[in-house]
Amino acid sequence: MKRKLYSTDLSDSEWAILAPLIPPAKHGGHPRTTDMREVCNAIYYHLKTGCQWDMLPGDFPPSATVYSYYRKWQKRGIWEQMNHTLRDQVRQKMGKSTQPTAIAADSQSVKNDGKKGDVYGFDGGKLVKGRKRQTIVDSLGLLLKVIVSEGNAPERVLGAYALMELLEEHPEVLEKVEVMWVDSGYNGDKFALAVWLMIQAHVEVMQRTGKEFEILPKRWVVERTFGWFNQYHRLSKDYERLPEMSEAAIYAVMTRVMLRRLVV
Repeated sequence: MKRKLYSTDLSDSEWAILAPLIPPAKHGGHPRTTDMREVCNAIYYHLKTGCQWDMLPGDFPPSATVYSYYRKWQKRGIWEQMNHTLRDQVRQKMGKSTQPTAIAADSQSVKNDGKKGDVYGFDGGKLVKGRKRQTIVDSLGLLLKVIVSEGNAPERVLGAYALMELLEEHPEVLEKVEVMWVDSGYNGDKFALAVWLMIQAHVEVMQRTGKEFEILPKRWVVERTFGWFNQYHRLSKDYERLPEMSEAAIYAVMTRVMLRRLVV
């Protein structure tokens, strides 16, 4: 008997793209009996609805099994690897090089759920008590790197740290970058110098020209990324105790976003 279908379920075309990225079962161990497509469907359902793991519908694999894979892939960096692979595929589909010439950085402050966890703080600029998501994206808004920190961490420090991490992990992505777009929170000679020393790119600060609301095209790429985050209830707040689990949730959400784009 087939189970109920959910809007978050992977289509056959999407699964054909994602399946090769799923880590294989350990060599020499027991044959894998768990349906990995259903594990992924359950994870995406959790991210979209924000439900607790033990509140997953009963027609998915056991919640303990689903969470075990989710956590295991987080520890091994699989979600981030999937994000990078799918991002390259999206860029290639759109006729673009996998190496962007422009990137953008920005942070998003989100409340926590009342459980302080290991990292939290108060962002006085945005009046949010919780955590800060420092993101670096390409010109399409596709995620290159995310660092989750305490809410009161300075943007310039976070931005430089995220760029350094990205450079260490995926230097090839940054080889052709000529400019980094940021807002006024990253303004300053020290940040610009740090970016130049790391990747020999210029920092372009996007300034608003008046008090009235306006859309800044170059800044919009990051706002679009945050818009994708906001479509998934698990990211509406920071529900995780560990910041690395928050980062994993963001990478996992982006894999779902990109899978949809790849089959359109």
